[in-house]
Amino acid sequence: MAKRQIPVIVLAGFLGSGKTTLLNHLLGRSGGTRIGAIVNDFGSIEIDAMSVAGQVDSMVSLGNGCLCCAVDTSELDGFLDRLSRPAARIDVIVIEASGLAEPQEVIRMILASDNKDIVYGGLVEVVDAAEFAATRARHPELDRHVAIADLVVLNKADRVGDEARREILGVLEELGPGTPVVPASYGRIDPELLFDRKPREDDPSKTRQLSFEDLCADDEPDGHDHHSCDGHGHDCHDGCGRNGHLHAAYESVEFVSEEPVDPRRLMEFLDSRPEGLYRIKGFVYFGIAGHKHKFAVHAVGDFLRFYRSSWARAEERLTQLVLIGRGVDTAALRAGLDRCRVTAGEPPAEENSMWGVLRYAQG
Repeated sequence: MAKRQIPVIVLAGFLGSGKTTLLNHLLGRSGGTRIGAIVNDFGSIEIDAMSVAGQVDSMVSLGNGCLCCAVDTSELDGFLDRLSRPAARIDVIVIEASGLAEPQEVIRMILASDNKDIVYGGLVEVVDAAEFAATRARHPELDRHVAIADLVVLNKADRVGDEARREILGVLEELGPGTPVVPASYGRIDPELLFDRKPREDDPSKTRQLSFEDLCADDEPDGHDHHSCDGHGHDCHDGCGRNGHLHAAYESVEFVSEEPVDPRRLMEFLDSRPEGLYRIKGFVYFGIAGHKHKFAVHAVGDFLRFYRSSWARAEERLTQLVLIGRGVDTAALRAGLDRCRVTAGEPPAEENSMWGVLRYAQG
């Protein structure tokens, strides 16, 4: 009997549409199915990769660049080879492309792969219902992406009214006649829309997700690892502009602070963010008594939300943010974020200064 090929599913969508949330949902609801994830961030701080790693230890990260530019076919083959080797026992591979990647290029790379153990499994395009009109105006190529998709997930469908949702569904039907469209909230779709779930077995070693150590373990008889497992691609800002890629006009600003962040000053910064600043993601450390959680921040257009979680036992308390925009003053953004730091000798922020943040905090 011929060996079953492993399907490779491309998860695409513009910045902030909810791809990472959907991927985490799939990983958490996979049953006994082992998923190998290739996560590609835009920006040198791999926020999306960190989010997926926090959910399930099962990924390759291609940080600091767009997949269609940062990795050529042979490089992607290397990652697919690792995930598809028999020892990994992977059932399905999901590539979460950068929010600025060109899906057709990613598909082309999979189809051009020399790996006989994998097969292209389809394109899932994640569309933000709340930002649909704005995204379409900003990125007319969305129409083309929807047209070639095998499944469209209309995410954040709970954030628009019934009439607006019907209008969006009508437009999507025109763009991709016959293509199934699944309305969703928080990326919650049935995983069996994408792959067949296996029932969990009693032995957890048979069903746990592929770990990073599994991925780096080499099959060579000498026991040495002959591959680099850092997963970093090349800087996206060189080749992309020459090739005319979509994200050539985007700027990415990274901000890291070991000092706590003042919540009032951060909210002033967020409330006055320029129009061209389209996406903010990352984690914030306020260090205020009673509010020492890790606060994940998620902003798309006018939408802003904080999510509280606990720090891991050995995790360093710091703020890490990635800001992605077009036509923005990056120096001014960095200066604005620097002003949010609580510097040495400055009195710590008071607990009541958290009010503005808590207005946007889930739960």
